[in-house]
This record gives sequence, C-alpha cells and structure tokens, in this order.
Amino acid sequence: MNNVNTIFIKDLIGENCITIDDGQQLYDSIHSKLLAGEQVELDFSGVEICASPFFNFGIGQLLKDLSADRLNQLLTVSHLHAAGMKALKVVIDNSKQYYSSESVRQAIDAVLDREVINGRGTKAGAHPLL
Repeated sequence: MNNVNTIFIKDLIGENCITIDDGQQLYDSIHSKLLAGEQVELDFSGVEICASPFFNFGIGQLLKDLSADRLNQLLTVSHLHAAGMKALKVVIDNSKQYYSSESVRQAIDAVLDREVINGRGTKAGAHPLL
C-alpha cells in the first residue's frame, strides 16, 4: 500500500486560500510528489475561504504535466466546503480544456493579452485562467 502525503492546507497557507502566490506555494509543495507517482491528500480542515486564483495556480496548472485521470488517481481532497469544491471543479474543467487544446490555449491567451494591455488583466506571466 502506498503512503499518502497529507498536506494540511491551513498549516501551509492559512485559513484564507485566495491569492496566486498561495496557490503557487501549494503547487510547489505537491508538484514533484505527484510527478513521482506519490499520492497526495489535501486536507482543508480549518480553511474558511478558497478562491479560484488559488485553485488555478495550486491545482489547475498540474494538468500541464499530468493527465486528468492520473491527477484523479494521485490527488485527493478532504474537508473542503461545498463552495470550495464547486470552484475547484470549475478550475479543473477549465484547465483540462486549456491544457488539452492548443487552439483553446491560443484563444484564451490572446484575450488575456488584450486585457493586460488595456489595464484590466492580471500581471504578466500569470496563469491564463484567472
């Protein structure tokens, strides 16, 4: 039986998981484990707020290197409230589309590049699904 690496999100990030920096911190702590085929559990006990930018960077960009099926095999989420689960599902669905289709990726990137140029977008280099 495989050992599961449990990450307590409240200890790693805090009660509020909102920013892209928070998400990147999560990504950095689990990416190599998942690539090595290790099982990871994200335990959201005590977390009050989760936002899409956090999930985009923390989990969505994992689909760059892992198939959705492989991610589902290796990553489990526990104690995440219903609103957080809904946001996570949307992020995963969007990320699957983004990373599986070059044409979708180019279209999204073009729109976001225009938004950044017009001062309405996020900082350069940020995840395309924000």
